[in-house]
Amino acid sequence: MSPAPAPGNPVRARSFDAAAPLYAAHRPGYPRELLDAVEELAGRPLRGSRVADVGAGTGIATALLHARGADVLAVEPGDGMAAEFRRAHPDIPIVRGDGDRLPLADAVCDFLTYAQAWHWTDPDRSVPEARRVLRPGGALALWWNDLDTTVPWIAEQDARLAAFFGQAATLGPHPVRGLPAELAFTTRRVRWSRRIPLDAHLANHASHSAFLVLGAAGTREFMDAERARLSPLFPDGTVEERYLVTVSVAVV
Repeated sequence: MSPAPAPGNPVRARSFDAAAPLYAAHRPGYPRELLDAVEELAGRPLRGSRVADVGAGTGIATALLHARGADVLAVEPGDGMAAEFRRAHPDIPIVRGDGDRLPLADAVCDFLTYAQAWHWTDPDRSVPEARRVLRPGGALALWWNDLDTTVPWIAEQDARLAAFFGQAATLGPHPVRGLPAELAFTTRRVRWSRRIPLDAHLANHASHSAFLVLGAAGTREFMDAERARLSPLFPDGTVEERYLVTVSVAVV
């Protein structure tokens, strides 16, 4: 919802810790077709593969990788997010660290995944780290969920968010976020949707770093106005959020 912050922005990066339960409750998941695309682009299955999911947060993507049959380890720097992860996924191991300093041995992973997390890294550090921990032929997979701005009401909301934060339009799919040129990525996009209560839609927005840094009063101001605008469009109180997942995979 807000543009990707510059790498190394500790205030924005750590803002999620205080809101981990909100994040876990309202952030969208991912469609099955996303992991199908990861496997196809990597040329290997996730089942039985050793995977490190970096910037795992509350475990939204990690849990899907685990359910797919991957031997997955979560890597997460934040105290609050790691605590929420352990509460929700006690059977999946988690270690503390980030993409710039992976707490992993050399050549131990078949996949390194970043769900909504690569933009928090410094590629000058995270790319060498990815090369170090991936086995020969291993895959680096990066993906982002974006609301689909081809839908008129989503595009209009995007414009309101841009005006509120004094930024360029933010919700729609970025062309390709900061992919390092030294790796040969292949990119695919997957469309999907979910139906949720209007209040859950607004809470999803409130879980993003721009609002978390803004604070409660400013967030309430925007959300109250947005509820008033959207309620006539969704009189039954249910919103269909339409998404476009952009996934980029490089075999190293």
